Amino acid sequence: MSSHVILGAPDEILSITCILKRRSHAPEPAKSFLSHSELSQRHGADSVDIEAVEQFAAAHGLSIVHTDSASRSIELSGPKSSLLALFEPGIPESLADRLIGVVGLNNQPVARTRHHVFHRSEKPEAYTPLEIAQAYNFPMVTGTGQTIALIELGGGYKTSDLDFYWKQLGVSNVTTVTVPVNGVSNHPTGNADGPDGEVALDIEVVGGVAPAAQIVVYFAPNTDQGFYNAVSAAIHDTVHKPSVISISWGSPESSWTTQTMDAFNAAFHDAALLGISVCAAAGDNGSSDGTDDNANHVDFPASSPWVLACGGTRLTPNAEIVWNDGSDGGATGGGVSTHFAKPSYQSALNISGRGVPDVAGNADPETGYLVRVDGSEGVIGGTSAVAPLWAGLIALLNEQLGKNVGWLHPKLYGQLSQQQALRDITFGNNGAYQAQTGWDACTGLGSPNGQAILNLLKT
Repeated sequence: MSSHVILGAPDEILSITCILKRRSHAPEPAKSFLSHSELSQRHGADSVDIEAVEQFAAAHGLSIVHTDSASRSIELSGPKSSLLALFEPGIPESLADRLIGVVGLNNQPVARTRHHVFHRSEKPEAYTPLEIAQAYNFPMVTGTGQTIALIELGGGYKTSDLDFYWKQLGVSNVTTVTVPVNGVSNHPTGNADGPDGEVALDIEVVGGVAPAAQIVVYFAPNTDQGFYNAVSAAIHDTVHKPSVISISWGSPESSWTTQTMDAFNAAFHDAALLGISVCAAAGDNGSSDGTDDNANHVDFPASSPWVLACGGTRLTPNAEIVWNDGSDGGATGGGVSTHFAKPSYQSALNISGRGVPDVAGNADPETGYLVRVDGSEGVIGGTSAVAPLWAGLIALLNEQLGKNVGWLHPKLYGQLSQQQALRDITFGNNGAYQAQTGWDACTGLGSPNGQAILNLLKT
């Protein structure tokens, strides 16, 4: 696991976020979801645990910046030297029974975008989001009444780009709202190869698929604390109340600490209990996930059992296969988690842990998405495009059903896959793993047939 790294002078004032354990055990989501107040009352932080952390902080000269019982988080601030002395060895013994984890002890970039800008000389076979939605038979609705959250760790968008893009697509009145987290807001860098490309791709895919949905972009620093706080802010946002969250950032499980993954996983469990679907990109570097240890790795947060892990395909008018352009061109991530146990919904699979991905969609940059970023047109692919694509589809399903789909996994691996509401991808590989009939560690259960999924969910 990654070591703790905090840059800066020893007396520099920094903050960490402590994530407390639940007041009571949280089960898998029932047929009816919890409201935010119900979640807080049943499974929020215990006041005794909050008081214990506050007493610990006072005893060690730390300040309380923010306390939230619903998200079970307490932000503490103090000198870098004090925070490292207290928390770098691990959770202090006096708090071990009260905390799941601590984030903020690493202020280095923790995640990478999962998008690939097409740069080759030959012309790509690119599509608009509307054309992709049509190819996957998405329901002919617009996402009215839905809110889609996007998590972004840097970069930004230009309103002029979006206005121009929506006009080109022939859609109107797409609403984009920015929510700053930890002091970071919409800040375009002018580089489409950097985070700007990710931000534009995410907004333009979900806006193209579900133009009537409200798009809320949570910008945060690219640190474990910034990433966690953005996810938590979206899940517990009682103002915008997203029904689906899309995450196109991640890194191999081996680059995260155990307690950080556990803290994120508990937040994603909150989302499931609230009826919020969470989609995450499965990675763009094949079965190694970009590591150089000659081993297989899966991407986190896609590997969380509460997250819909989205793999990638190459979609042409005549066929759909696993996305794999070789070592230089990228390939869909996928494999088996070494941290998370095999979840109940994957019990029938012959794997040792949580299998990634669950589903797939077009990701190959050569069959990528036409976007506009930093004033110019381009083509972008990667599993970064698949997470917002599925998020947009889920918003359409929610609109048509009149309720949130929420945590889709049990139905996905049961009713939906058994009745062929997904298009099984059976050709190709991502390195170590080969496509096959049924679930595989390249494209999961397959790409969507949107209307077929809706029809089955109605029954």
